[in-house]
Amino acid sequence: MKSLAELQAIRDKARAQISVREGQEDGIRILVGMATCGIAAGARPVLTAFIDELEKRGITNVQVTQTGCIGICQFEPVVEVVTPGKDKVTYVKMTPEMAVRVVNDHIVNGNVVQEFTIGAHTK
Repeated sequence: MKSLAELQAIRDKARAQISVREGQEDGIRILVGMATCGIAAGARPVLTAFIDELEKRGITNVQVTQTGCIGICQFEPVVEVVTPGKDKVTYVKMTPEMAVRVVNDHIVNGNVVQEFTIGAHTK
């Protein structure tokens, strides 16, 4: 049986993860394509990497959510970053390592990682 302190630590960690997943309605949204095609291509570890990196950095104004098929299965895992007042950015063929860089460059510093975008893969 776990001690009260261990149970409280589990609760606090779960609350932090829920906070990252729910975020704020007027903040940045990260949508990870989690349809069958996305999951098969490795979207689950990408989703986890976004949540873990945001939690590690204490970023709470970003909402990370799952979405269904985005419609470009050949580019899975696909992630969309929606920032209020700006164009949506679609990142493709994502990995957990790429997710960490997107958090650092795009979410924290406001610079789109162009080489990860769909435009870089369709030219």
